[in-house]
Amino acid sequence: MSGDTSSNYRDRNSTADRALDILTMFDDIQLVVSGSAVAERLGVARSTAYRYLQSLVAGRFLEEAPGGGFRLGLRVLEIARLARRSYGLSEVALPSMQALAEDVHETVLLTRRTGNLVVCVDRAESTRAVRISYERGSALPINAGASALVLLAWSPDDEARRLLESAELRRFTPATLTDVDALLERLARIRRLGYSVTRSELDSDVVGISAPIRDADQQVVAAVGIAALASRIRPEAETEIAQKVLATAGEISHRMAVVAG
Repeated sequence: MSGDTSSNYRDRNSTADRALDILTMFDDIQLVVSGSAVAERLGVARSTAYRYLQSLVAGRFLEEAPGGGFRLGLRVLEIARLARRSYGLSEVALPSMQALAEDVHETVLLTRRTGNLVVCVDRAESTRAVRISYERGSALPINAGASALVLLAWSPDDEARRLLESAELRRFTPATLTDVDALLERLARIRRLGYSVTRSELDSDVVGISAPIRDADQQVVAAVGIAALASRIRPEAETEIAQKVLATAGEISHRMAVVAG
């Protein structure tokens, strides 16, 4: 590789890294970013920041927001749609999820875990459900919430310990577990029970009930569950709803096996 080629390769990597830095500035609170904020984030002159921004606009990854600044562009939405299609999971799961949502009148979530990141892949809502703000693509903590705990519960103990010890275990409410040994004991109970119930552990007013989805090899690859306002789910009703969530997880697992052939 010649010196010029090597230099160009490094430059391309640098540009790609900075473009990714800009895209990761967006979150639920910051839906629009300004040129000056980008310049500060990257530690570059404002003119340099605008060059990066205009390149992303040209590629439709960003677009100029009506009130000023930049928002995510249509290309990001297209990629998100393709990502969901590439999993094939949503198409298999959504009919059962929608049936569960209409049955229990609550929001139903489909989640997957990649490393220490738990992501909401899809959701279904009853026409009478109270909307719960876990959107598609939103990341959830690994130590709190029924879905995250279910996805971790069927991992090997050494992998679960390693993930928990390396993650930032935030305390979201007084009920959130942040002690690794206590979490591992919790995961063992979830495996024995077959599902997870969390009450006010991630959000103070939300109950989660989740069960594992298995592939054709019986490996846990995803989770399905409900998220509901705590006032709508009495503790004595948790077991009945959990059985419905388990049945839904079983239906989705069966469909996945059929699709896999």
